[in-house]
Amino acid sequence: MSRADFHQQRAAQATAEAERLLAQQSSLGAGWLTWVASELYRLSPPEYVAMVRRELQRLSSA
Repeated sequence: MSRADFHQQRAAQATAEAERLLAQQSSLGAGWLTWVASELYRLSPPEYVAMVRRELQRLSSA
């Protein structure tokens, strides 16, 4: 599977995961960053984790 194929197949999933993580920000408050880091640590493969991180950054700055 090429990188482009992987990205295309996982893009919607990565966006949904980033939205799930962001949805917890208000309820977790100051502990949110630590919680997000632990959630990202549990995901794999690393390419997918990078996609989720990029989506988190994009959604946070929107």
